[in-house]
Amino acid sequence: MSQAAATAHDDHHYTSTGLSSWKVGFWTFIGSECLFFATLISTYMVYKGRSITGPYPGEILDIPLTSVSTFVLLMSSLAMVLGLDGIQRGSKRLTLIWLGAVILLGATFLGFQVYEFNHFVHEGLTISTNVFGSSFFVLTGFHGAHVAGGVIWLSTLWILAARGKLTSADSLKVEIAGLYWHFVDIVWIVIFTLVYLIQ
Repeated sequence: MSQAAATAHDDHHYTSTGLSSWKVGFWTFIGSECLFFATLISTYMVYKGRSITGPYPGEILDIPLTSVSTFVLLMSSLAMVLGLDGIQRGSKRLTLIWLGAVILLGATFLGFQVYEFNHFVHEGLTISTNVFGSSFFVLTGFHGAHVAGGVIWLSTLWILAARGKLTSADSLKVEIAGLYWHFVDIVWIVIFTLVYLIQ
């Protein structure tokens, strides 16, 4: 174990599971987020097909476009893995490249979502148009807010890395951000499947 890794090990508190208390605490947070999104997804599913006025999902959802944005988000998870590998190896260059890629891909996904929301509004679907509009905008909007939060978080880490204030001894910070980012991606896969593919 290197001196930097040994110092990092001494700085972190470990639980009886052998995991850092930060990591256990964050897994607990992820569990609460699972319940939050399960509630939103369940609400969408309960009211699915109950709109008495249009536009309806089949008339307005652009599956090819959303498939591209989904691919972009999935590729950001790969970049996140590579970014974590970069920081663990102590490579500032790889860390900056791959965290930058995650930020760029996450921002691109948000751009797709802004475009989609704007298109829907022009087609007459708003949060108050019908049950579909309400449940759709709340569900995907909250997910988008989580992606935006992740982009801001990762941008902060990127700036720290660029200034030389994020080293291999701080890899846990990147690992925890990665857990959050992968969670957001997994939630989107569920949303994409239930909202866009199964109608």
